Amino acid sequence: MWERWTRLVAGRDMRVLAKHAGTVFVGQIAVMGFGVVDTIVAGRHAEASLAALSVGSAIFVTVYVSLMGLLQALMPIWSEMHGARRHADIGASLRQSLYICLAATLLGWVVLFNPAPILRWTEVPQELQALVKSYLAIIGWSLPAALLFRIFSTLSQSLGKPKMVTWLQAMSLLIKLPLSIWFTFGGLGLAPMGVLGCAWATFLVNFLLCGLGWWLLRSQAVYAPADIWRRLERPHWPTLAQFAQLGVPASLSILVEITSFTLMALYVARMGTASSAAHQIAANVTALMYMVPLSLAIATSARASYWRGAGDEARARQVVFLGLFSAMGLATTLAALVWLTKGWIVPIYTATPEVAAIALSLLGWVSLYHLADASQTVSIFVLRSYRITVTPLLVYCSLLWGVGLWGGFQLAYHGLAGRPAMDSPVAFWMCAAYALVLAAVCFVFLLQRVTRNAVRQRPLDPA
Repeated sequence: MWERWTRLVAGRDMRVLAKHAGTVFVGQIAVMGFGVVDTIVAGRHAEASLAALSVGSAIFVTVYVSLMGLLQALMPIWSEMHGARRHADIGASLRQSLYICLAATLLGWVVLFNPAPILRWTEVPQELQALVKSYLAIIGWSLPAALLFRIFSTLSQSLGKPKMVTWLQAMSLLIKLPLSIWFTFGGLGLAPMGVLGCAWATFLVNFLLCGLGWWLLRSQAVYAPADIWRRLERPHWPTLAQFAQLGVPASLSILVEITSFTLMALYVARMGTASSAAHQIAANVTALMYMVPLSLAIATSARASYWRGAGDEARARQVVFLGLFSAMGLATTLAALVWLTKGWIVPIYTATPEVAAIALSLLGWVSLYHLADASQTVSIFVLRSYRITVTPLLVYCSLLWGVGLWGGFQLAYHGLAGRPAMDSPVAFWMCAAYALVLAAVCFVFLLQRVTRNAVRQRPLDPA
């Protein structure tokens, strides 16, 4: 009887996870479409436009995604409140998060409106720097709108209602496409703006998303119990300290993760255009595959936090490993698919034999990279539900920057552990894959211990 009940409960949670993750996945693919649209449009306009977009968007994405971690880390807090039926506390907490959003915006503006040090350090050509600065000056003003929409998105995911977020993201892609084309090439009385047209299109879409998201907060019944639309209270420092304790390490972890990837691209660029192009192919395939475990990680974290808030640590633990094993199963399938079809994948991206040969060698390592990436992505999201953030940050710093980035650089250009210098992007992907495997082992072990201890300390809270 107990086994039948356990299977029934697991089946219900699995259906919730699958529905939530599937909805988030569609939205994430739509967001990825922003970059794809701008890359195609800028590439059609001019080589300089594409180059400026590559540098400018890399800087903006690094800043935005890192700061987004401050707000995304609030999901476990709001999910627990939802599970505990503390709806009014959600509204008060959300209003306090506006102060975090303000601080994040000001911090982001410091970088986006003053990119000269970064451009010098990365040795961006002088003739390109003015265009990159202009691009960032436009898109930088949309940062507060993007972060405010992230609050709406995080709250919706915390309540297990991501569908409205996904609909908005899909709709925004349909608007973004014609705007980018129109602004870039001009027409209907509008002068061509080149790559700056892509920035203006993103600016308008971000504010549209923000406005619609906050209109839904005011008009949809699902958000009414939170009583969000009350007068903004003064900063409550204990609450903000709790946000910072969870959000700052999470944000720094994302920064380490994304810079380990972007710096890899800069180091590979020294090897020539063929290596750089092959690396871009591998990176694009990896990013597409990453959307699957990312969606499951968000859904698993929200559902596990819900049961923790409801006082059922055993069911929360069950959800954690349902999500983790599902991610590992899907990752195995995807990795095998990429491995078996890499001969068909590469020609989609390039017809150049030299680029294709390097890309084929990279996709084998992409498969291993993704297997580890899926496990560690779900693990690190769920660890935040248990307020474990500093240890993952330390693991990331030592492994992603140390083993992955530094090891790849040494192996590529100087040789490592008796191996001669490879002078190939394979060195970076090899070391990055090994680093993620080690990180995944650390995180899964930590997750096993943390969830087991949580069940022992709090078997069931009837409240």
